[in-house]
Amino acid sequence: MAFIECASLTREYTRGENKIRPLDQLDLSIDRGTFLALMGPSGSGKTTLLNLIAGIDSSTSGTLTIDGEDIGRMNRGKLAEWRAAHVGYIFQLYNLVPVLTAYENVELPLLLKPLSRRDRHERVAHALQLVGLADRSDHFPRQLSGGQEQRVAIARAIVGDPTLIVADEPTGDLDKSSAGQIMDLLVRLNEELGKTLIMVTHDPGCAHYASQTLHLEKGRLVEQPVAAH
Repeated sequence: MAFIECASLTREYTRGENKIRPLDQLDLSIDRGTFLALMGPSGSGKTTLLNLIAGIDSSTSGTLTIDGEDIGRMNRGKLAEWRAAHVGYIFQLYNLVPVLTAYENVELPLLLKPLSRRDRHERVAHALQLVGLADRSDHFPRQLSGGQEQRVAIARAIVGDPTLIVADEPTGDLDKSSAGQIMDLLVRLNEELGKTLIMVTHDPGCAHYASQTLHLEKGRLVEQPVAAH
C-alpha cells in the first residue's frame, strides 16, 4: 500500500453564488520516501492538495489515507494531534517569530510534546546542526539572511522527526544561490533521512531536484508522475 492514497479527493467551497472546486475527484498514490514536486498554474489546486495532505484543511468528499490512517475521518482535535506528530510544514515566508531566537523558534513545536528540557535541547541542537546553523542559535530572525531564516524554518519543521514534510514554495522569496542551498538541504532530508517530502513550486529548476513531478490543472492530474532526473 502506498504511503499516501487519494481516491476521488474533492475540495469544494462556495463564494457568493458560485461553487469553487480547487480539487476535482483526484486519484493519486505516493510511495514512502518520495520527493514529489507539485506544479501547475495558479489556481490549479497545488496548495489545496498540499494543505489536505498536511491536515490543515479537510476534503469535501473522497478519501485521503496516510500511512494507513484515514485522516479525512478525523475530527478537528484528532487531526491536530496527528498533524503535530507526523507533519513538518515549511512556508515560503518562513513564519518565524521575530522576538524569538533561532533556537527558540525551532523549539516551539516541542513545547506541545511531553519532553524534558534536556530532550528538547538535544533535538533543537541536532536540528540546527542538520541545517548548518548550530553557530546561529542565539540570533534573532532580523540578524539572519533570508536563506538562513528558511533554514531555521526547516529545522523547526524537522525537529519533531515527522514522517512527512510539506513545503509551499520554499524558495519563492530567495535569491538563486540561497534557493540552491535550500534545495540541496531538502534533497538531503529526503535521501539521507528518508523523509517523504511534498513541495509546491512554480520553478522548474526547483522541481528538477525532486524524484518525481506531478502537474495539476483545474484541480485534476494532467500528467502522471515522471522522473525528474
